Amino acid sequence: MAKESLKTLWVMPMVLLGSVAFVVTGGLYMLDHFLLSENTGSPIMHYLDFSPEAVSNSIGVLSSIIAAVLGIILTVVSIVVQLSATRYTPAVTEMFFRDRTNMLVMGFYVIGCVMGFWIAFGVKDDWVPRLSLIAMLVTATFGFLLMAPYFAYVFRLLSPHTIVSRIEHSAIRAAVGNGEIPKGKTEARQGVVLNMSEQLTDIAINSVSQKDKIIAIACVDALRTLSCDYLSLKKELHDDWFKLTRTIRHNPDFASMAKDSVQDLENSRTWVEFKVLRQYQSIYTEALGSMRHLNYVIAINTRLIAERAIETGNAEALALTIKFFNTYLRATLNNNDVRTAYTILNQYRLIAELVLKANMGETALGIVTHLKYYAHLSYEKKLGFVTETVAYDVGALCEVAHEIHSDVESELLTILLEVDPTSSDGAVQEASLRGVRKAQLKLATYYLEAGLTDLAKLVWEDMRNEDVSRMHSIRDELLAIETKDFWEVSDRGGNFDYLEPSRKAQLKVFFGWFDNPDPPPKALS
Repeated sequence: MAKESLKTLWVMPMVLLGSVAFVVTGGLYMLDHFLLSENTGSPIMHYLDFSPEAVSNSIGVLSSIIAAVLGIILTVVSIVVQLSATRYTPAVTEMFFRDRTNMLVMGFYVIGCVMGFWIAFGVKDDWVPRLSLIAMLVTATFGFLLMAPYFAYVFRLLSPHTIVSRIEHSAIRAAVGNGEIPKGKTEARQGVVLNMSEQLTDIAINSVSQKDKIIAIACVDALRTLSCDYLSLKKELHDDWFKLTRTIRHNPDFASMAKDSVQDLENSRTWVEFKVLRQYQSIYTEALGSMRHLNYVIAINTRLIAERAIETGNAEALALTIKFFNTYLRATLNNNDVRTAYTILNQYRLIAELVLKANMGETALGIVTHLKYYAHLSYEKKLGFVTETVAYDVGALCEVAHEIHSDVESELLTILLEVDPTSSDGAVQEASLRGVRKAQLKLATYYLEAGLTDLAKLVWEDMRNEDVSRMHSIRDELLAIETKDFWEVSDRGGNFDYLEPSRKAQLKVFFGWFDNPDPPPKALS
């Protein structure tokens, strides 16, 4: 890929431009030589028959032209760099001057200028240094041909995706010790990782303010790639890397924390993961309400980091992702943003499913307990749909727990039955309670279909004292749903209230218990 880039970005444009210039110039010179000149010798020797007086004047002009070209390049590049630094991050300037290609090009033009005035003073009245003069002509020609591909290179270098990619790669190289800083200088490498992650956050937040969704998402994805790559390489790092040096402790994200919390990060060896997720929190808060799509991407990427933590057996990093998911939910509910909460809960549920399948039952119970808390909080804030969504998500987790024979299946069911508060106040909360009951009934039909009459009976016991007419109306609403897909575009796609025909039959069995509760009817096979 690098060879292809070199060929398409540099070689091909220069060859094309040089060929056209050579053909046009050579063709015109040949016409002049054969048609208008009295010289009948070789056209090449005729060209190389330099006049000292003419050459002396021309070299000075040529040197001035090269200096003028350098001035044009510096002016254009300075403007582009300044605009990029203002829009994205001041680190663009440092990135530009640390790039070797830029330094080589600038050095080439400086060398061309120096060659020009030194060769000018080497021309005598009766002698011309032909090799030096030809070298000067080649240098000037190459400098002119270089302008177009160099401008293309600069624009590509300062494109937002390139800037983000370079920052990301610099951070991961510093972490594993493959960057410019020697591996033994741990504190300096830690400083690079902190600085690079903050630069990505600055670009993302600036992009949010300018409604530039593509660049903001690129930064969020870069932070995720950084974190996931780091988790994969973490076991290879030396113990010194995980010690919180002065550079880390004085960083604002760590300096504001209690000493015990900072020490916990050192003990759990998760300061990098915390830093990345802290940047996510800053971006999430900035985007909340103004760029929901970015919030969704942050939730997805946090879930992907949790997946990598599970794959690499890093329970401490997983615990951090769960803590930050709770933080996202708190900020979302404080902003009364039901739509964002709905999407965030979907990603949180997916983490809980992964945790269950990884045989981490206690962690899964912790997640579901958090979900129950936010369901109650949403109910109090009259965000009924969030409470209803939590109920359906916990019900789905109960089904997963049964499918994988989890040890915490009964505990998950208990939590689901505690999601709904005991009373309602207003139409919004009443709708929320009806939604929770539907989720519980939906799970009961799953249990009956699976032959788990005892678990279905626990659901019935929880609602046996409900008003019968109210329960019948909820049943009728469930039976009336015939479409699996929701009638609007949704991230989840499916209809919460849809029951397959076999489970609708079990719903009728379940409601038969209200008329004949003891003993319960046998579940349909």
